Amino acid sequence: MVEYCIEKQPDDFLFPGKKTDSHISTTQTYRILVATREWIGRRDIGTPTMRKTFGYHYYKRTKDVYTLMEIFGHASPTITKRYIEICEDEIADSLKDFRL
Repeated sequence: MVEYCIEKQPDDFLFPGKKTDSHISTTQTYRILVATREWIGRRDIGTPTMRKTFGYHYYKRTKDVYTLMEIFGHASPTITKRYIEICEDEIADSLKDFRL
């Protein structure tokens, strides 16, 4: 899978369609993920997992919570940070070198 992703260009779709210059549908993506997770014996993989993972890595790379908030359609940065579970990481990072 890593090789598949590395070969992609920035404008390429991760899941391109076969018949058009577009991507596969969200329904088809869901079906592929369900089949894959059953094949590997996992229940914790799905489209929400991919969405959260994207958000987490986007935020870690850019620190741009406002754009991510718009992408997700959230009402506030707080909701977005809670959704991608970034608050816990930031708290842990801030306490890592804390000494009295």
